[in-house]
Amino acid sequence: MSNNHRVVITGLGVISPLGRELAPFWNNLANETSGIGPLTSLPLEIIPCKFGGQASCFTGDIAEFGPLDKNLQRSIKKNQKVMCREIEMGVAACQLALFDSGLADPQLRTPERFGIVFGSDYIITRPEEYADGINACRDESHAFQMPKWPQTGRPQVNPLWLLKYLPNMPASHVAIYNDLRGPSNSVTIREASSAASIVEAVSAIRRGAADVMIAGATGSRMEPLRALNFMSTEPMAKNRDNPAEMARPYDIDRDGNLVGEGSGALVLESFEHASARGAKIWGEIVGGASSAVGDVTGKNAERDHIRTAIKNVSKILLDQAARAGVDLSPGQWHFHGCGKSDVQGDASEASGIRDALGNLDVPVTAAKSYFGNLGAGSGAVEIIASLLALEHQQLFPVLNTKSTDPRCPIRVAKSSDPAGKAFAHVAYSAQGQACGVFVRRI
Repeated sequence: MSNNHRVVITGLGVISPLGRELAPFWNNLANETSGIGPLTSLPLEIIPCKFGGQASCFTGDIAEFGPLDKNLQRSIKKNQKVMCREIEMGVAACQLALFDSGLADPQLRTPERFGIVFGSDYIITRPEEYADGINACRDESHAFQMPKWPQTGRPQVNPLWLLKYLPNMPASHVAIYNDLRGPSNSVTIREASSAASIVEAVSAIRRGAADVMIAGATGSRMEPLRALNFMSTEPMAKNRDNPAEMARPYDIDRDGNLVGEGSGALVLESFEHASARGAKIWGEIVGGASSAVGDVTGKNAERDHIRTAIKNVSKILLDQAARAGVDLSPGQWHFHGCGKSDVQGDASEASGIRDALGNLDVPVTAAKSYFGNLGAGSGAVEIIASLLALEHQQLFPVLNTKSTDPRCPIRVAKSSDPAGKAFAHVAYSAQGQACGVFVRRI
């Protein structure tokens, strides 16, 4: 990324299992309170994992989108009929971030210089969308008759159903509601989506295409088909009597992922633009990087591609931070890992981090230990967690990691570790896509 314009963070918005606003979200982290609990939104009779990180703080009520004027309230409420839950959470996080930035008033924005890059998972259509059409095509024995579908079944399907599940819709809705006419894009690379969105938004500002951008992502593993797919393709944590102990990144006793849902959004501005309006600055993004490494063996057993991707991204971030004059000595910064609690994934990730850090003694935290895997939304929520840790000068430890696995050669963060004045955040997908950012306080 070029360095023509410094880019700072001036607004934060979060929807998560730990809370819908910054204060409760941070208080839960600071008090080491888990957001993992019994699942109530999934059919437990067919779901093997009974616990996860639900964003129960968000019901979709218009009041949960933050302070809005009446016209904006009406617009969002009217269009919620074409928003699935993931899209609703994404729009809400963006509106909360806009309000936090002080740019909620349209009079304070220049539409042509304000854009958005937002990420999401691949959003799966709920089977209920087709239920009426399918029922209309059943015969007397209730068997589905495919020849009847074009004339009888298809007309029963809402013609706008697809709008509820398109991954570009969070960015589209937010841009339309707030008259953002600058660069607009959407990213769908699973857990790496948040950082990739931020890196692209930063690039737009640095190359002079925009003064302000919204970036982040939304994600959910709570939709029934998504949950079944995730639980059949990824190692899952075993049910425990105390669900708060199930997410345990880097621990020798970890046994897999947990489903979750959430969204995070950041308002990014050029330093000049933010300074001119006297904005509160949460931090400055001094580096961003991505890497994609495929599994050339086809076995995917040791996940060396994950280790390589994490190492590539982390080394670039450290080089960028050093060139920006960031103090990388012990106690001055922390590393925020992906920490899925995947047995092999954590080992590969931790080895990649250590490859990049060398002898640097840096605490590594992982907010997924508090709320599970939020999919594409994980990274943005985790970056906000680290920004709040810098703000409060208190690093939240990794929950439940009592004995670090020897195959994870990192120093897992404890409650006594300092947050420092900066942090690196790196996330990866199981397919080998990794992306990260380096942020400092100014």
